[in-house]
Amino acid sequence: MPKQELAILFSGGTDSLAVYALAAMGRHPDLPRPVKIHLLHMLNGMSRFHDFPRQRFAAAQKILATKSTQPEKMPAAEMVELDSGRLFQGLWLDHYEELMPRYNGKNLVCVACKVAMHTKAILYCTEHLVPVMAAGYAKRQNYYPEQTPVFMEKIAALSDHFGIRTIFPVFDDFDDQQVTRHVLEDFGLPSTGGGERKCLFCQTLTTATADEIGAYLDDMLPRAGEYIEHKLHGRVKEAAGVFPPGR
Repeated sequence: MPKQELAILFSGGTDSLAVYALAAMGRHPDLPRPVKIHLLHMLNGMSRFHDFPRQRFAAAQKILATKSTQPEKMPAAEMVELDSGRLFQGLWLDHYEELMPRYNGKNLVCVACKVAMHTKAILYCTEHLVPVMAAGYAKRQNYYPEQTPVFMEKIAALSDHFGIRTIFPVFDDFDDQQVTRHVLEDFGLPSTGGGERKCLFCQTLTTATADEIGAYLDDMLPRAGEYIEHKLHGRVKEAAGVFPPGR
């Protein structure tokens, strides 16, 4: 089978770092070693410690090269920063007073943020002919409303509509933090602490259920798909009109 390119949604945290290592070294059945890895790091405008992810990627790249007998054959990798802030605002921040009552008063800010990130990732993969995108969502973190089966199923369907296969290869594997730590330490990589940009909304308290998450996605993903279509065809005015700024 010819090697393909792979994109990874990369926060710099331990889970996405482990997905990068497994892909680079060809050590996971759902992540055959690709010819090139695109680490897509999203900027939502609400983060701190901006240098951590790139520093962690650079360190990991050097360490992984020492683990291979043929480092020249390792897949190329680059980290790309994409701005998802405008979409994040349109999907939640500009209109949350109106949106929360619609979804039983639940705070879906993190769901909206991840929708913005995946929308940008689908656009990037389509434009750069990257056929597969992986996210390091983990079962142990399903208290985050965006790391739940209903979110993954609906995001994968949106992605598939544009010819991109979005996968969640370690969701079941990383059901315990110790598994992630074992993987990283086995590669000689840092296994504790941060690495990702700390989001101001991180661990926002929510009691959202699959019903509220699913209802929000059913409302917003068609608009995200419309936005992607406009962007792919260069219709900048129409794309801007899908998620207009709040007033």
